[in-house]
Amino acid sequence: MVNIILFGPPGSGKGTQSANLIKKYGLIHLSTGDLLRSEIEAQTPLGLEAKKFMDAGQLVPDEVVIGMISSKLDANPDTRGFIFDGFPRTTAQAEALDKLLTLKKTSISAVLSLEVPEDELIKRLLNRGLTSGRSDDANEDVVKARIVEYHNKTAPVADHYAKYGKFRKIKGSGTIDEIFGLLSKEIDDLVVERV
Repeated sequence: MVNIILFGPPGSGKGTQSANLIKKYGLIHLSTGDLLRSEIEAQTPLGLEAKKFMDAGQLVPDEVVIGMISSKLDANPDTRGFIFDGFPRTTAQAEALDKLLTLKKTSISAVLSLEVPEDELIKRLLNRGLTSGRSDDANEDVVKARIVEYHNKTAPVADHYAKYGKFRKIKGSGTIDEIFGLLSKEIDDLVVERV
């Protein structure tokens, strides 16, 4: 099983590249936001638990999110692997995810981080803001704050996986096809290692 965490600041192209990787490698997109919404909609015990926190304006505790991820893994035993999106965001979450995957007799194969110069990120997001209707993409100060927040929060997670030789920086500027080629090369190497 190949399990990828795709990292990148807002505007780095994670959404576009995730869709391409899922299509090419037959991986399952594991978005914690989507998981939360579907568990709440299905009124599962974990979904009802999460809803209590969300209705109170609180973050859903890590153990609830890990429980949802565990259910998703169990529901897809024959998959080639997963792309994790939006999780882990902290070292504690990374450690909890590692423990869960060990219990499931798998692990994170690689953390692929799309590296894009800040000025290009700002330009991409402001351009996206012209058509997306997202207010957080329309204001340059808000865009810069989101990028800073991303780096502050994810740097420790990157360090966690770098300790195990699993963190790789990928040039995130260029055409969609060029970036996809760089990501594919990393994943092709992982697929070969697992055969």
